Amino acid sequence: MTQQTLLCGPTLRFTGDPMIQPWHDVIHVDTNGGVLIEGGIIKAVADADRLRADHPQASVTTYGDGTLICPGFVDAHVHYPQTAIIASWGKRLIDWLNSYTFPEEMRLSDPDYADEIATRYLDLTLDHGTTTVASYCTIHPHSVDAIFTAAAARGQRIVAGKTCMDRNAPEGLRDTAQSAYDDSKALLERWHGNGRAFYAITPRFSPTSTPDQLAALGALWAEFPECLMQTHLSEQLDEIAWVRDLYPSARDYLDTYEVHGLIGDRALFGHAIHLDPREIDRICETGAALVHCPTSNTFIGSGLFDMAGLTARGIPCGLATDTGGGSSFSMLRTMAAAYEIGQLRGTPLHAAQLIWLATAGSARSLHQHGHIGTIEVGKEADLCILNLASTPAIAQRAAQAHDIWESLFTTIMMGDDRAVRDVWIAGNRRA
Repeated sequence: MTQQTLLCGPTLRFTGDPMIQPWHDVIHVDTNGGVLIEGGIIKAVADADRLRADHPQASVTTYGDGTLICPGFVDAHVHYPQTAIIASWGKRLIDWLNSYTFPEEMRLSDPDYADEIATRYLDLTLDHGTTTVASYCTIHPHSVDAIFTAAAARGQRIVAGKTCMDRNAPEGLRDTAQSAYDDSKALLERWHGNGRAFYAITPRFSPTSTPDQLAALGALWAEFPECLMQTHLSEQLDEIAWVRDLYPSARDYLDTYEVHGLIGDRALFGHAIHLDPREIDRICETGAALVHCPTSNTFIGSGLFDMAGLTARGIPCGLATDTGGGSSFSMLRTMAAAYEIGQLRGTPLHAAQLIWLATAGSARSLHQHGHIGTIEVGKEADLCILNLASTPAIAQRAAQAHDIWESLFTTIMMGDDRAVRDVWIAGNRRA
């Protein structure tokens, strides 16, 4: 008989989307919750006492008051090759790429260094309760192998792809339209659907791809439409002006992708801050998803993402750290930044909405919501157990909280890796 594991404690449950429904109608905490796991899959979610009685042979782990059993965090847009340059001083986007990103990505031409950074990145993010990431790699195919291999060793679900660039990048970081197609196809065929691996076709962004390369990647996506396509869109105003110069016949930034077949319901656009009305309409029509990267947007001065306005249009939105333009590996810090940006726009998010964006919302954006993102029967048992009194400062505030949501909000605003008591990956407790 397969060993069963029973986790008992306050359990976070979602029954709908709090971005378009009242949050208190669709998000609940069962204070005496139980989650039964077997073979890496959630087999039952119910009252803990009932599950104990029905499954006396299960190995029981009890989390008491002051904890919260959550889905594992899902980081929908990262650059794992930028791990070592996170929190580098004060550049705008294009300067950031030239000063920090491209030199560091050149270092990943060494397969051993790529393996080291992939391992370091996943260890750091697991420390912060992140169980799934969607990552850009470098142009080097072995950088893709490195992150997928490191994730497989941990049993993690992961989305990743080779970053493609054939212009406006240093020698040694450029491929070609043909090699981008060939390398991406070979990697896709090797990794997509292999265990918990999921491939994303990955042009970095329009300024670093020629029309020929975008067309080649659009053709590849047409061959493998079950994959994601991830890229960047409208992050900074000077970037948008650059795109306008490079693509003078395009209607707007989004059109540089659209004319090459790089839009659809499995398209994932990072940042998307400065969108024109036509772009918003087209994103709505196609079902593409957007990813909010709040710490990055403030750190490099990009602007304020319109979460309330875009979700009101029915656009799927995820949440992401955007390592290393983002200044933290923590999805808690990312949620806090999303709250702060909402405040600046006059549309602050509730704690229930923030935790949904970091779990179910990001999973939906990545088309992984059939596997992860919620605590439901049949989902993979990727879980993050939060300690809602992890530091003296947090504990003294939590002691004054009137309900679980006040307490959770304090941890979102002030928490770090110390707030992550346990992480479960596919039903296995991380050592």
